[in-house]
Amino acid sequence: MTTTPRLNREQTESYRREGYLIYDQPVFPPEKFARLKQHFENKLAALPPGERPENMDVPHFTDPALFEWLFADEVLDLIEPITGPDIALFASHFICKPRGNGKRVPWHEDSSYWKGMIEPMEVVTVWLAIDPSTEENGCMKVIPRIFRGNSETEPVDLATNVFNTEIKRNQFDRSKAVPCVLEPNHASLHDGRLIHGSEPNLSDKRRCGYTMRYMSTRVRYHDDLEIGQWHQIYLARGRDHAGNRYADPTKSHDEFMRNRAARGKTGH
Repeated sequence: MTTTPRLNREQTESYRREGYLIYDQPVFPPEKFARLKQHFENKLAALPPGERPENMDVPHFTDPALFEWLFADEVLDLIEPITGPDIALFASHFICKPRGNGKRVPWHEDSSYWKGMIEPMEVVTVWLAIDPSTEENGCMKVIPRIFRGNSETEPVDLATNVFNTEIKRNQFDRSKAVPCVLEPNHASLHDGRLIHGSEPNLSDKRRCGYTMRYMSTRVRYHDDLEIGQWHQIYLARGRDHAGNRYADPTKSHDEFMRNRAARGKTGH
């Protein structure tokens, strides 16, 4: 299959150097994005009473319809210049901060939550804006060029934070933070080892994004460990190179969601 990369050489080099990239163009055609937004609205409306909308992690496990967007050429062509042509879907997550009381996302590195799952630690996250994402409503902020992957952390209050640990203040310079301001259907990309976080949403405007996480199929996923009971990956494009096993995207995998719930896995 012939594909058309959506990042030029300068953009790809900037991503590798800085650890993130703002893609300030539409990712999907308008009608395709509108379908995704409506799909999300339906899922949000169906949440059980009291369940926080920030924690809609790996929804594709039980919602195969999401692969229309997760496997879309519009997304895969965006990350292929970084991952190469053989691509696996690692995870996805709707993170929705409701207006007025949207929780803060503590400063963190995604990779610290994935230790032991994959090797090497090479994951690209596409953060697709469902709503406008601004500093006012708690957009994501990144610390460029820091790829530590093992920063020291300390506890934070889960009542006001999406998860309960945060990188210690002495581990990085917060004044270097760059806000990822996005229009709907625009995206940011970031390396799984990059330090990032976001402020609470105390505004009168909701902030929702869909994180779609990918890796090269040359990355080894260790599903032979305990994680194999509560997580799985999918072949998105090309062929496998690491001997990975891939889940069937046409089926709902309810047992994985039950196992995640039993282990307190809610994403980040």
